Amino acid sequence: MSGRVVIGGSSGFMGRRLQQKYRDEGREVITISRSGADLTWDGQAGIERAVDGAALVIGLAGKSVNCRYTPRNRAEIFRSRLDTTASLGQAIAAAANPPALWLNSSTATIYRHAEDRPQTESNGEIGAGFSVEVAKAWEEALFADELPRTRRVALRSTIVLGHGGVLGPLKNLARIGLGGAQYDGWWPVSRARRAAGTAHDPGAGRGTQRFSWVHIDDVARIIDFVEQHPELDGPINAASPDPVDNRTFMATVRRVLGVRFGPPTPRWMLEIGAIGIRTETELILKSRWVLPEKLTNAGFEFAYPTLEPALRESFDAESA
Repeated sequence: MSGRVVIGGSSGFMGRRLQQKYRDEGREVITISRSGADLTWDGQAGIERAVDGAALVIGLAGKSVNCRYTPRNRAEIFRSRLDTTASLGQAIAAAANPPALWLNSSTATIYRHAEDRPQTESNGEIGAGFSVEVAKAWEEALFADELPRTRRVALRSTIVLGHGGVLGPLKNLARIGLGGAQYDGWWPVSRARRAAGTAHDPGAGRGTQRFSWVHIDDVARIIDFVEQHPELDGPINAASPDPVDNRTFMATVRRVLGVRFGPPTPRWMLEIGAIGIRTETELILKSRWVLPEKLTNAGFEFAYPTLEPALRESFDAESA
């Protein structure tokens, strides 16, 4: 593949990986970020020049959801996604030679808490609550305008494994003996949180919530595959074909790290810890059971289809 690649939101975990990949392949890469990039989001004219004639536009920008869902943070989570997506859409609409493909981040959190069956692009059920509303608005912004010469894909990513990302804190917890399953349970919910859609009601018990994941190298390969297959458009699940439950995930983390024991962590401890480190327990307690139906049907083959090899590579652990 060839042609210019424009990456919006280039400073994050995925953006850094893609920059290096495309530059190693000899492709021209133009980055957009709040700072430390070729362009910033407040320079629309520069974004339009970069997009015009590009082969591929990738939108990754958005404030991390790994925070407390305060009113200010909720507003910034929405704004950072919608404004940057609109900026890319405006640039593509104005282009004399628009890109063939615009691939934008989305999230598999758009699906409901699922313990009964997996969610796919064809039969998945959209959930409810703040995180789902963010995902819906993000995808609506991607598909809002008429762009007849540009194919659009919303990449509904599950938890992305790789060097860094979510695994750093888990590695540290496991090594100090806190790498057990995370148990859901009752926790008081204020009226304000319920009204804001940020309440997590008790769901899966004893670590049975599903954990859907994908390795960062496979996300990069998925983007290549989508670029090569013009029949693929709309929402696409970026998820390994082998989701596990939380107990299995944490047991595999311990095994890869050589940690023999990790007691389970009950909901009340998770909630207190989440307040302390300024995050939300939904990120580990919601049951995300997602399968990559479109990719599988199109013949995509994962480099990391199962969990343990993906974790070993992510942790730089010696292969079994």
